[in-house]
Amino acid sequence: MHFEILVEDISGKTALEILIPKIISTEHTFKISYYKGLGHKVPKDINSTSDAKKRILLDLLPKIVQGWGKTLSDCPDYSFVLIVICDLDNRCLSTFRRELLDLVDKCNPKPKTQFCIAIEEGEAWYLGDLAAVRAAYPNAKEAVLNSYNNDSICGTWETLADAVFSGGQQKLSKQGKQARGLQKSKWAEKIPPHMNVDKNLSPSFCYFRDKLRGLTSQ
Repeated sequence: MHFEILVEDISGKTALEILIPKIISTEHTFKISYYKGLGHKVPKDINSTSDAKKRILLDLLPKIVQGWGKTLSDCPDYSFVLIVICDLDNRCLSTFRRELLDLVDKCNPKPKTQFCIAIEEGEAWYLGDLAAVRAAYPNAKEAVLNSYNNDSICGTWETLADAVFSGGQQKLSKQGKQARGLQKSKWAEKIPPHMNVDKNLSPSFCYFRDKLRGLTSQ
């Protein structure tokens, strides 16, 4: 089985390159492509045009899905799944998932596609394994970590910043978007090596893990 995986930023790519080999065996292959943000809306028109140079995931998704569908129609025996991983942020989960599935349904031919949505943000997957956070950041603030409820809508990256970043999310926010992105990349490098994928308490991470394993067993 080959997995073509799309993520909304480079930190997601960094984390998944560490985590996926912990989930599935090396007989399966994967490639991760990252974008420069998720975007705001799922396009309703699959023929809508967008600026590819901006590399916004949702804007380019119709073109990506249709492109893979056409490519794979020429090799029907190829075991392939397109997986899109994105943050829920402040969206309604059921509405967002329905819009994504409707987009795929409009494509003909269409590749086998799965959507895995981190609730609320990708940092929720790190906070699903507090032992890994503590191993990566021995001086993490216990009170902050212990107050977190898995996959809660609470400002997830802010919670992680308050736990492990000197000055917390308030200081990191003042440093601007670029500094925040750099810090997220550091978390992606430092925390996943310590993560135990079988003991993670984030429901959205477990959904992703179990979906991968289920697809490889088919």
